[in-house]
Amino acid sequence: MMGKITSENVFNLEANVAPLKLISMHGAEDLGAKIEGHLLRWAQKCGKDVDTFSIGVDCPRFSSGDGKGLIKSSIRGDDLYILVDVGNYSCKYQMYGFENAMSPDDHYQDLRRIIQATSGKAHRINVIMPNLYGGRQHRRNYRESLDCAVALQELQSMGVDNIVTFDAHDPRVCNAVPMMGFDNMMPSYQVMKAMFRSIPDLQADRDHLMVVSPDEGALNRNMYYAVNMGVEMGMFYKRRDYSRVVNGRNPIVAHEYLGSSVEGKDIFIADDIIASGESMLDIAYELKKRKARRIYAYATYAIFTAGLDKFDQAVADGIVDGVFGTNLTYRTPELLQRDWFHEVDCSKYVAYYIAALNHNISISALIDSHDKIQQLLEKHR
Repeated sequence: MMGKITSENVFNLEANVAPLKLISMHGAEDLGAKIEGHLLRWAQKCGKDVDTFSIGVDCPRFSSGDGKGLIKSSIRGDDLYILVDVGNYSCKYQMYGFENAMSPDDHYQDLRRIIQATSGKAHRINVIMPNLYGGRQHRRNYRESLDCAVALQELQSMGVDNIVTFDAHDPRVCNAVPMMGFDNMMPSYQVMKAMFRSIPDLQADRDHLMVVSPDEGALNRNMYYAVNMGVEMGMFYKRRDYSRVVNGRNPIVAHEYLGSSVEGKDIFIADDIIASGESMLDIAYELKKRKARRIYAYATYAIFTAGLDKFDQAVADGIVDGVFGTNLTYRTPELLQRDWFHEVDCSKYVAYYIAALNHNISISALIDSHDKIQQLLEKHR
């Protein structure tokens, strides 16, 4: 019998497809613990006698750098969910006497090792990979690799049934595996909930707030926020120098703005990733030139590969008022200590997805959170 997913009935809606088991790969343990906490609480509310869903794994390495995957308990017949953070560069390993930081390639290889270690005994294998491996290389120009598409095809050939990711750089990469489950989740409700909690005086109406897309690639995600909040939207587009290539890309010459006046309005900018942060800061400075009031940036993956100094300076200068980012990937301790950074907790969202998939329930309500956003706006206003 189908029903609405709530924390009260999630484990009572109908029989699950198989016993639920969760594997948190190295670097994803913190998020995995939060997800399991939600699952355990719901299961116990429904009278289930369960004290853990987690299965221990290990990927030890030899001194030469070779590795292997080990699963520390039986997974025969289980509905297996493997959580992996391919962007966690804080994980280290020893090779030839040197300490190396794990790259996305290392995390992906360990994921493949653990899937191999299941030996085909699990009832179903589901991979939760919020930060999609190779996802930023989403189209081919000239003679280039397409790592993400090939990785998805490899996982499918290894027996993975479902992939869930969050805010994929280009969700059309799912076309590489049309016969495998692929869900691209957008934590829009969680972002707005965190935003209203952190900025209680934010007025979400056309007179006080405006959404601005940082480029044409982020247009859809920013349009979703603007439409749901009923506010105006503007956008920037990147004017590039196509005569040169710097670090594999044509350098940006300028950010050109399209849209109505931002004068006196709070601005919300959403993107999938803040890496160096230069583009986001360039846009913030341009908006300030146009007399915007407060500027709040959001990125699903706030990784700050070039450090925090430039953002610290921008906040001190009154250019940026806050940055929001999820806990779906690694955040440095220094970032978490910044007053201007606000974390968006997505662990409950992931837990709902796992519970729904484990009970073969439609996840359409999770993917489209329009109704929940409207209720949130009504409450805030």
